[in-house]
Amino acid sequence: MKKGIAVAGNMIVDMLYPTNGLPRPGELVTITGNMTRATGGCLCNDIIDLAVLDPALPLTALGRVGDDAEGDFVLDKLRAWPNIDLGQIRRGGTTSYTLVMADEITKHRSFFQCRGANADFCEADIDWDALDVDLLHVGYILLLDALDAPDEVYGTKMARLLHTAQRRGIKTSIDVVSEAGERFRHIVVPALKYTDYCVINELEAQATTGVALTDGQGRLIREKLPEALKRMKALGVSTWAVIHSPEGGFGLDERDNYVAIDSLKLPEGYIKGSVGAGDAFCAGVLYAAWRGWALTEAIELGTAAAACSLSQPGGTEGMRNCESAMALYRKLRQET
Repeated sequence: MKKGIAVAGNMIVDMLYPTNGLPRPGELVTITGNMTRATGGCLCNDIIDLAVLDPALPLTALGRVGDDAEGDFVLDKLRAWPNIDLGQIRRGGTTSYTLVMADEITKHRSFFQCRGANADFCEADIDWDALDVDLLHVGYILLLDALDAPDEVYGTKMARLLHTAQRRGIKTSIDVVSEAGERFRHIVVPALKYTDYCVINELEAQATTGVALTDGQGRLIREKLPEALKRMKALGVSTWAVIHSPEGGFGLDERDNYVAIDSLKLPEGYIKGSVGAGDAFCAGVLYAAWRGWALTEAIELGTAAAACSLSQPGGTEGMRNCESAMALYRKLRQET
């Protein structure tokens, strides 16, 4: 149990702007308050969430930030957690940043992303001989240019990295960014061959598997979830295939047993922002996997962690330790 988890990938400064709507082309909306800065991206969100869930969990960060004030901001935030090892963070160039337009009415968000130093993060940045962990989580695929690049043997450089980890006895996990376009089958699918745990949302699963999971109104087609999860397994996911959505968390475990956990019904006014809910769900599932829990317990903790995240505007500010998160989960379950 001592080895812990490494989280690799995007390190981003999120610049959050509260708005009174999200514009269509040519429209104007009002920014209703001051811009706030927060750390974001797969690495920052997941590793902080994991550090809060269990302050004794050994964690290692693998990624790149710029040699600039924003890079200092990111690293200062991560240094607040003594169980996060930053010894393998590389610096240079410009720190990646995302402009987040957050609609205060609908709670929907739009993102404008600058890749920055994240674009150069690659397998050569990892000192494998010094990396003594049980589990490596990497994300976001489709937002890490060097790792999204083609590889003549493995399909993508990301797939090669995951294969290296598995060959060294490290379990692997991936996450994907939501984007429009046709890149999923070319870039995400090769990585699944070397993935033990895949935790993605319904839109990402739909684009990856080709199984329609939403209808014309954007509603989840629940009866199609087992088919999509089986497809994820057929594409290579070895242990847990998990899909999360506003409606709940769903997965196939290592024996292909189907698990479905409905989302919690949150009190009116509870949700302050959703910028980190997906990463929080993922962190809960990863922590449960590391602890050796069953998938049902993992999705329950993921659901609890997402509910914690939704209580605050930023990506990680609402997270609680594991015991407190599960106490919140039980309380809200009893009230529905």
